[in-house]
Amino acid sequence: MKDKLNLIFNRAKYAAIGAAIGAAIGGVVSRNAASTGGAIGGLLGATLGETRVSAKNAFTEFKESVSEYGATGETDENSGD
Repeated sequence: MKDKLNLIFNRAKYAAIGAAIGAAIGGVVSRNAASTGGAIGGLLGATLGETRVSAKNAFTEFKESVSEYGATGETDENSGD
Protein backbone atom coordinates (compact mmCIF):
# COMPACT_ATOMS: atom_id res chain seq x y z
CA MET A 1 0.00 0.00 0.00
CA LYS A 2 2.87 2.34 0.83
CA ASP A 3 4.43 1.77 -2.60
CA LYS A 4 1.13 2.54 -4.32
CA LEU A 5 0.70 5.80 -2.39
CA ASN A 6 4.32 6.72 -3.07
CA LEU A 7 3.73 6.20 -6.78
CA ILE A 8 0.57 8.33 -6.73
CA PHE A 9 2.14 11.23 -4.83
CA ASN A 10 5.33 11.24 -6.89
CA ARG A 11 3.34 11.19 -10.12
CA ALA A 12 1.19 14.10 -8.91
CA LYS A 13 4.22 16.09 -7.73
CA TYR A 14 6.10 15.69 -11.01
CA ALA A 15 2.94 16.38 -13.02
CA ALA A 16 2.40 19.66 -11.18
CA ILE A 17 6.00 20.72 -11.66
CA GLY A 18 5.91 19.74 -15.35
CA ALA A 19 2.67 21.62 -15.90
CA ALA A 20 4.05 24.76 -14.28
CA ILE A 21 7.22 24.67 -16.35
CA GLY A 22 5.32 23.93 -19.58
CA ALA A 23 2.84 26.72 -18.92
CA ALA A 24 5.64 29.18 -18.14
CA ILE A 25 7.48 28.37 -21.35
CA GLY A 26 4.29 28.43 -23.42
CA GLY A 27 3.20 31.68 -21.75
CA VAL A 28 6.10 33.46 -23.38
CA VAL A 29 4.49 32.80 -26.76
CA SER A 30 0.74 33.17 -26.13
CA ARG A 31 -2.13 32.26 -23.86
CA ASN A 32 -3.05 29.30 -26.05
CA ALA A 33 0.53 28.03 -26.01
CA ALA A 34 0.57 28.33 -22.20
CA SER A 35 -2.43 26.03 -21.97
CA THR A 36 -0.94 23.52 -24.38
CA GLY A 37 2.47 23.70 -22.69
CA GLY A 38 0.88 23.10 -19.29
CA ALA A 39 -0.96 20.03 -20.55
CA ILE A 40 2.08 18.56 -22.26
CA GLY A 41 4.32 19.38 -19.29
CA GLY A 42 1.87 17.72 -16.92
CA LEU A 43 1.79 14.58 -19.03
CA LEU A 44 5.57 14.43 -19.25
CA GLY A 45 5.91 15.10 -15.53
CA ALA A 46 3.49 12.31 -14.62
CA THR A 47 5.35 9.91 -16.89
CA LEU A 48 8.67 10.90 -15.34
CA GLY A 49 7.29 10.49 -11.81
CA GLU A 50 6.00 7.00 -12.55
CA THR A 51 9.18 5.93 -14.31
CA ARG A 52 11.40 7.24 -11.55
CA VAL A 53 9.54 5.34 -8.84
CA SER A 54 9.46 2.18 -10.96
CA ALA A 55 13.21 2.39 -11.57
CA LYS A 56 13.87 2.95 -7.88
CA ASN A 57 11.75 -0.08 -6.95
CA ALA A 58 13.49 -2.23 -9.56
CA PHE A 59 16.91 -1.21 -8.25
CA THR A 60 15.88 -2.00 -4.67
CA GLU A 61 14.58 -5.43 -5.67
CA PHE A 62 17.79 -6.13 -7.60
CA LYS A 63 19.94 -5.07 -4.66
CA GLU A 64 17.98 -7.32 -2.29
CA SER A 65 18.28 -10.31 -4.61
CA VAL A 66 22.04 -9.80 -4.97
CA SER A 67 22.47 -9.57 -1.21
CA GLU A 68 20.64 -12.90 -0.80
CA TYR A 69 23.23 -14.70 -2.94
CA GLY A 70 26.27 -12.75 -1.83
CA ALA A 71 28.85 -11.06 -4.02
CA THR A 72 30.07 -14.31 -5.59
CA GLY A 73 26.64 -15.49 -6.71
CA GLU A 74 26.76 -18.53 -4.40
CA THR A 75 24.34 -19.26 -1.58
CA ASP A 76 25.59 -20.22 1.87
CA GLU A 77 24.84 -23.91 1.29
CA ASN A 78 26.91 -23.99 -1.93
CA SER A 79 29.91 -22.06 -0.65
CA GLY A 80 32.01 -25.19 -0.09
CA ASP A 81 32.53 -24.88 3.68
